[in-house]
Amino acid sequence: MTDQNGTSPKHPEHAGSPPPPVVPMAPPAADVENQTPGHAQTTGTGFGVAGILRRWKREDLVRRGSLALRGLSLVFSLLAFIIMASNKHGDWKDFDNYEEYRYVLAIAILSTLYTGVQAARHVHQLSTGRELFQRRTSALADFIGDQIMAYLLISSASSAIPLTNRMREGQDNIFTDSSASAISMAFLAFVTLALSALISGYKLSSQSYI
Repeated sequence: MTDQNGTSPKHPEHAGSPPPPVVPMAPPAADVENQTPGHAQTTGTGFGVAGILRRWKREDLVRRGSLALRGLSLVFSLLAFIIMASNKHGDWKDFDNYEEYRYVLAIAILSTLYTGVQAARHVHQLSTGRELFQRRTSALADFIGDQIMAYLLISSASSAIPLTNRMREGQDNIFTDSSASAISMAFLAFVTLALSALISGYKLSSQSYI
């Protein structure tokens, strides 16, 4: 069927009219879910080799920091033990006569043994790259052990401080000075173990339970 001019309405291009304008197509959206690790690395998403290397460096730093803190705690605990054990000057100036000082000595011995074993375990792990126990079990044991030993250290130091202050009010001598030094070492051991407990808590929380 044609109109009055003899042209067909179904084919307007036969009438010599200009072609319709070309609409530019938008570029396809990037497929974020199907990105390769290399592409994700260039876009700054943290995947790929760079992300793995950063994680390894962070874990190595945590292990070395934990070993350093345990080493310091071992030194402070050993000093508290040696100073208090040698604080014997005859008569009333003998730590055996005071329950608070015997408590400081006992906790210093326990802390020395605990931190010594933990430091040896960390040295073995760093030198061989292998762990004696499962990582999750080790992190849980470290966290609980650090918390308990830190509490015992601050408890022993707190119990001996009032006694030492009362003695210093009456007379200040080598016995009271040695007692104060042992208490100070026990307190420093508490600080280092408390920091170690924070690192142990971080390692425990970063474990995968899937």
